[in-house]
Amino acid sequence: MSDNILEVKHLKKYFPIKGGFFGGVTGNVKAVDDVTFSIPRGTTMGLVGESGCGKSTTGRTILRLLDKTEGDILFNGEDISKYDKKKLRELRTKMQIIFQDPYSSLSPRLPIGEIIGEAVREHGLVPKNELDDYITEIMKECGLQPYHKDRYPHEFSGGQRQRICIARALAVKPEFVVCDEPVSALDVSIQAQIINLLKDLQEKNNLTYLFISHDLSVVEHISDAVGVMYLGNLVETGKTEDIFANPLHPYTKALFSAIPMPDPDIKKERVLLEGDIPSPANPPKGCKFHTRCPHCMDCCKEQEPVAKDMGNGHVVRCHLYK
Repeated sequence: MSDNILEVKHLKKYFPIKGGFFGGVTGNVKAVDDVTFSIPRGTTMGLVGESGCGKSTTGRTILRLLDKTEGDILFNGEDISKYDKKKLRELRTKMQIIFQDPYSSLSPRLPIGEIIGEAVREHGLVPKNELDDYITEIMKECGLQPYHKDRYPHEFSGGQRQRICIARALAVKPEFVVCDEPVSALDVSIQAQIINLLKDLQEKNNLTYLFISHDLSVVEHISDAVGVMYLGNLVETGKTEDIFANPLHPYTKALFSAIPMPDPDIKKERVLLEGDIPSPANPPKGCKFHTRCPHCMDCCKEQEPVAKDMGNGHVVRCHLYK
């Protein structure tokens, strides 16, 4: 079995734009545009970037919640993009997702015990006479009490709802979980509890995470590797300590300069990006970042940068580096 549980190769996801008199396709929104990365088993990869850069679309396309336009998605060495409905159903127990909004992702009509146990019963993972005890055990692992089973989502706080979402995802014993901004809707103190819970569960169950977030402080705490996305492209990837100690891409530097410092006496240079993010339906030629880059050169406007390995797996797409 491969050391990498997930390998994504040249993944593209385009959404057609329809218009005109006959309602034909007039263009495409290039939400994910040639993304390549891999995640070793039992580790966490953080995916960061501005809103609308394609982070969530990448995660959902990997899980086959959206159909890819091009590229390969290898899970445990098999290309899951070619799976039929039967194989895809079996895959659902191995790959799960924790959504950003813990309230809208829970059915208001079902009690918590039913929400957590629904997929377990549907896939026949546990005998019927052991299901109740199994749900109780999963709830305890995620910091929920057995008497919560008969309550409904509206009776819980935001942090408790997210614990319910985590319990639902982990109840089917997955190997890989996409965490789609799981703490962005929570208070800071609750964020820390949820992050620590995810780390504990990862260590206990040998889970692999794709952690999507725009909070760089959270990503630094939980991730082993980081990928920085801009307008559908990965502009920089590498180990967390390498990227945070030595960010190379101008966009990465701008993101990191916006991280608040807890010590008011420490001053750091703020990199301010001018202009708005270009439309993914009509991205600029050459490097997509050149319209906002303070180091833009003539070649940036014409040639798309290629991935360059700067050592230790630290890869950057930028014309500044040879």
